[in-house]
Parts: sequence; structure tokens; C-alpha cells
Amino acid sequence: MSRSEAISAVGVNPKTAREWERGIRKSGGRRIYPDGRVVDYKRGVTTMTSSTGITETALVPVAALEKPIDPRYLNVQERELIRDLQAAGSSLRAIAHILGRSPSTVSRELARNTDPHMGYLPHGAHRRALLRRARPKTAKLVDESELRDYVKDKLLIRWSPEQISNTLIEEFPNNPEMRVSPETIYQALYIQARGGLKREVQAALRTGRSRRKPHTTGEQRTPRFVDPMVMISERPPEIEDRAVPGHWEGDLITGANNQSAIATLVERTTRYVMLVHLPGDHTAGTVRDGLIKTMATLPAHLRGSLTWDQGSEMAAHKSFTLATDMQVYFCDPASPWQRGSNENTNGLLRQYFPKGTDLSVYGPEDLEHVAQELNGRPRKTLGWKTPAERLRDLLLTT
Repeated sequence: MSRSEAISAVGVNPKTAREWERGIRKSGGRRIYPDGRVVDYKRGVTTMTSSTGITETALVPVAALEKPIDPRYLNVQERELIRDLQAAGSSLRAIAHILGRSPSTVSRELARNTDPHMGYLPHGAHRRALLRRARPKTAKLVDESELRDYVKDKLLIRWSPEQISNTLIEEFPNNPEMRVSPETIYQALYIQARGGLKREVQAALRTGRSRRKPHTTGEQRTPRFVDPMVMISERPPEIEDRAVPGHWEGDLITGANNQSAIATLVERTTRYVMLVHLPGDHTAGTVRDGLIKTMATLPAHLRGSLTWDQGSEMAAHKSFTLATDMQVYFCDPASPWQRGSNENTNGLLRQYFPKGTDLSVYGPEDLEHVAQELNGRPRKTLGWKTPAERLRDLLLTT
């Protein structure tokens, strides 16, 4: 008989027939698989009967077993394929090639999840892997133990977590239970919600901190401003090689205790300097308004772009761009050489405004006088012409 004729003759649902063919039985709201796995939909858990006849309850909801997981983990279909290919005699490398995985991934999977009596069972392996991946897990130093006492004693004599971790390997080479990473020790000290060591032990840490200080890299920096920054790497080549005038570099020089500041602007081609008076403060709004007012004194062809560092004073860079039609490019973190002309000029300005002085005592007329002196100095990089002469030539020829 055909399958459809057999299903009609027996009088069962086609899905039930397909499950029978796979060796799946149903009983009391449970689905019993041929590998010993039992799914109880009423309780929402899965149990597994091992080769010894002992039933182990896996506190894994059925929904969790059927939920799609991250591609970096093996899924049920891949585990079934591993079982089939292994039964067909395929090598580990051949199985890994078919799966598109590393051979070590397949090797670890078989080593961890193969039953010593029943062999590799894909559904049982999937259940065990899901249990191992479950979070949160009990922290290693929460409960009283020889390891916990050892760590605590060494912290009290001011050993660092790294020293403790490495000395454990030397003193207990044959005891894998006496192992703990420096990171685990730090977590036990800082994260009180997970239990761990007592708070007074924190005093043994050399930093003396009661809270952890985050460590970030340049790649991990959070966005500096609400409005997205355009980085210097996107600056057009004609700006980079100073071929086209009208592109500026800017920064702040600050006074005593950073309470006062002057904004400095340098044109990249001519090295012409303009100083922006910032009365009262140097917040983002004040700096923006001062820059807009200063740039308005220039002809349109000399208002090309502005390159700045990532200081908070440029938080309003988008409104500055809308008001002046000048794109703002931001330097990379801790890269002052990307505004070389401006950094050099700021050094020259310290002849007039020494560090640690109050810059708020200087008015717009004082700043104009200093800028005129700088623009009147001959520069080697300009062929001993002055910035004022170079800017004048630009204005006369355009």
C-alpha cells in the first residue's frame, strides 16, 4: 500500500503517521523520541533517559529548545547532520567542510556530547548544550571553598588578582578545582549582587576603588555628539593637500582652571589667523555663535570647511554648518597632528597668553591686535611671505 492508503486504512492524522515513521510515540501529553528524549508539553520541560535507565530532568522549556539560536552555535539540524555523516563514516574534516564549520568545532561537539553507551544523540546533545549556555551561572567564588579562602587570604596581604591566578597553577598543578582567572576575582570583588568576597577585601586592591573603572578603546568610543560627526578621513583630497584656500583648522586655548577660553582659527593655505572672543564661557552655544560671527566677515569663497577636535565645545556643529554652509570635519581621538597648523599657532599664541592666566581680561580689541602681529610675521613655509600678504593676494585675484 502507499503511505496515503495506509494512513486512510489506519485512520490517523498524516502528521501522526510521519512521527511514527521517525519512531516518535505520544503518551499522556508527552512526545517520546527514540533517543530517549521526552518532551512534556504540560510541564514545559524535557527529560532524557540515559543508557543506564536513569531519567535526568532538564529544566529547559520546550520553547527554548525550539527557539532559533545565534548562527555561531550549532543548531539541531547541524547536530543531526553530524550524527548521519559520522554514521556514514565521514571524517571530522569532511563533516566540518559540509557544515561550513571549523574541524575543532565538530571535534569539541562530539567530545562533549557523545554518550559513552548510546553514542552521539543530536537532540540530547542540543539539550545539554542549551543547559551549559544558560545564564546566569553560579559565580565561582560565591560559596565557601578552599579556593575562595585562598583568594581571600592572598588579597588580604595585597596580592593582585593576576598574581593569585598564576600562583594557583604553580602551587596546585594537579588540582583543576584550584583555578580562577583574574577576571573572576575582579567580578567577585566588584559585583556584590553575585555574592563573592566581602566588601572589606576591596581595600586590598591597589587602586582603592569600590567600583570598577571601564576600559575602552578608540574603536569602542560612544558617539561624542547627538548629531553625527563627519570624520577627517572623509575630508576631500583638495583640502588635505592645501591646494584650495578657504579651509580652516580650529581649537580652543584655555586659561586658568579652564574657566576662560579663546577660539583660534587658522586658514590651511595661507596660515592666516583669526581669534574669536568668547565672553563669559566656552559652552557649545557660545562657541558656535562666536564662530558664526567671525566667519561672516569672510567672503563666501574663503568659507570652505572647518576641522576641529572632538571637544564638547563643538556639540552644536550641525547648526554652525547650517548657518555658514561650512562642513565641520572632526579629528580622530588623541590626534592633534591632524590639525598641525592650528597646533603650531596655539604654541605661538602662548607668547601672548601664557598658560594659567585669566583669558577673560582680554577683549576683542586685544585679540585683534595679537592676530595682526601673527599675520604680519614672515613664514618660512610661505617662502618668507606673511599670512596677511598671502590672504591679500587671494582676495585681489578672486
